Amino acid sequence: MAVKSVAKPAKVQERASRFFRGVWSELKKVHWPNRKETVTYTGVVLVSVLIVAVMIWLVDSVFSFLLSRLLS
Repeated sequence: MAVKSVAKPAKVQERASRFFRGVWSELKKVHWPNRKETVTYTGVVLVSVLIVAVMIWLVDSVFSFLLSRLLS
């Protein structure tokens, strides 16, 4: 039976440090939206969700009506 070796604390700290440096490097490359873009994108999402909700409600209403007519 093989025994796994436990990583030394220094190696874990080194790996964690390297990981967070990489994360910070990637975060610097991200294009962060300004306030106007954020408000615009939020509006687009809310309108899209509203449209999809209305579509689902309409389809559900039609199916409910057809099913009630079929069963009665």
